[in-house]
Amino acid sequence: MTDRLARARSAGVLAVLRAPSPESALDTAEALIRGGISGIEVTYSTPDAPAVIRELISRHGADAYVGAGTVTTPAEAAAAAEAGAEFLVSPGTRPDLTRAMIETGTVVMTGALTPSEIMEARELGVDVVKIFPASLGGPSYLSALRGPFPDAPLMPTGGVTPDNLAEWFAAGAVAVGAGGDLARGASIAAGDWADIEQRAVRFAAALAAVRR
Repeated sequence: MTDRLARARSAGVLAVLRAPSPESALDTAEALIRGGISGIEVTYSTPDAPAVIRELISRHGADAYVGAGTVTTPAEAAAAAEAGAEFLVSPGTRPDLTRAMIETGTVVMTGALTPSEIMEARELGVDVVKIFPASLGGPSYLSALRGPFPDAPLMPTGGVTPDNLAEWFAAGAVAVGAGGDLARGASIAAGDWADIEQRAVRFAAALAAVRR
């Protein structure tokens, strides 16, 4: 049986990309990829997110794992999938939206925080439960969730840094999502691609250390 999560596991870190324009989104993604982060979640708070997804896939093909984030409507899910997104991420779990995401055939990741929300996401058939905002409970909370949900693929997002990356994976993360500590908003606004690249380098080094 094919592991639907093989690409997510391989990427390890999904950079949550929120940019003010398609051009800055592409420049940010290029800096992240140069720094060693291949998982790129282009959020719908970025203008023309599907066009950004399509262009990144055109440039990098299978060398980058590109998907859409902050998916909040079935239309957004369909547009991202049509653009070639390999995965779709929603900040929460709404039954109608989740079913529409699943119908696209992409890897589906929906947000949850409490055990009840995790149960609902699992019952709907999502591939990964995004624990958000993971900063509220930290790695110890993720570890505690492993008791009732030992087999659930969990992806903490929020509060993930290079310094605590190992703790999240030790607690049972299948992958992690990283936003402001990686694709920093101020750096994107300033066009400081070198800063974003260096942040990616630090995350990539921390991930490599985990895997050693």
